[in-house]
Amino acid sequence: MLKFVIDTQLPRKLSNKLDELGADSIHVSHYLAGHLFDDVEIKEIAIEQDRIIVSKDIDFHNHFVLKGSPPRILLLKVGNISNKDLLNFIERHYPEISSFFEQGSNMIVMDRASIAVYK
Repeated sequence: MLKFVIDTQLPRKLSNKLDELGADSIHVSHYLAGHLFDDVEIKEIAIEQDRIIVSKDIDFHNHFVLKGSPPRILLLKVGNISNKDLLNFIERHYPEISSFFEQGSNMIVMDRASIAVYK
C-alpha cells in the first residue's frame, strides 16, 4: 500500500480520495499547526513514515534533482484547477501513479498532458 503526505496547498479532500483508492494518506493539516509546516518538516514526515509527498511546490522537485530520494515525490503541475477536477485527475491517473511508485520510481511529475517518471 502506498502512503502519502499531502502538502498544505492541496485540498484535504485529496487525502480522502487517495484513501478511497486504496492508499494511506494524511494531509499536513492533520498535525497541530501543520498548515504552517515548511518543506523541511514535510520531508521529515515523509522520510520517518515512508510516505510520498504530494505537492504543487517546485521546491520538492529541485530538492530531488539536487539530493535525490528520499523522500519520494508526486509533483502536480496542473495549475489552477478546481478541487473536483483535481480529484478526477488523480482518480483517472492513480493506476499509473501506483504502478510507477511500486516499480521503484522516486519522483513523478504530472501535468495535464504528460507524466515524467524519475528513478
